Amino acid sequence: MRRFREPVADALSRMRPLCLAEDGCVSWEAYQSHQEPSRFVLVERWASRAHWEAHDAGDAIQKIYIPEVMPRIEREVHPSTRVQSRHEAVTE
Repeated sequence: MRRFREPVADALSRMRPLCLAEDGCVSWEAYQSHQEPSRFVLVERWASRAHWEAHDAGDAIQKIYIPEVMPRIEREVHPSTRVQSRHEAVTE
């Protein structure tokens, strides 16, 4: 199991600064499950859907994610909207 997760965790840690430097990236975090160490969750916030889609052409995706991460994972993508409290103004 150790050989499986270390390359993924390493690749994701190298992706972070590249993603954060991209236009429109508000935040980018990678999490590794304690219970299932081969499971990773990426939580990304982008200024717009267009920024998120443009991110696919960047170095983080093209030079790290596709060649190093994709061959080792099963991917599920869930574009989502943050749940706001009743007291927050809705700006979308």
